[in-house]
Amino acid sequence: MRYEKSLTLKDGRTCTLRNGTAQDGQALLDNFILTHSETEFLIDYPDEISMTAEEETRFLREKADSGNEIEIVAVVDGALVGAAGLWCVRDRAKLRHRAGFGISIAKQYWGLGLGRALTEACIACARAAGYAQLELEVLAENERALALYKRMGFAEYGRNPRGIRLREKGYCDLVLMRLELE
Repeated sequence: MRYEKSLTLKDGRTCTLRNGTAQDGQALLDNFILTHSETEFLIDYPDEISMTAEEETRFLREKADSGNEIEIVAVVDGALVGAAGLWCVRDRAKLRHRAGFGISIAKQYWGLGLGRALTEACIACARAAGYAQLELEVLAENERALALYKRMGFAEYGRNPRGIRLREKGYCDLVLMRLELE
């Protein structure tokens, strides 16, 4: 699966959204660690990330060769500043119509339209891959993300009470959301 698009961010800078490549392995890992250190809204803490640059490179190669999964990176001024992924929930006949979705953006790029652009890119790729629905989980406290996903057409279909336990705040609900693509 291939994706590439250029857009102008709200601050006037140009951003390129494209497939992550093997050459992005270290930069994607660095961005993953950065974004996970800037907010508790992502699943892992930075000290739990054990992937190496080589493993990230292998992951990107696998995604580049996939017909129904993708890792899209956001590049601004030559720097990888965010990423979004699309994956098959499970490759079994009864479940392969469902895709999962995740996104992370460096905090200094929040509020510039990058979240919307990456979400739109993943929706387009999910449709192109033939998925019937796109799913995500988001912390109930992440009001900005919830508002974005609702604007993009995602609907809440349930909650997982105490689905996340944050080190400082304790338990939080996970909101389960889905977007019908057919």
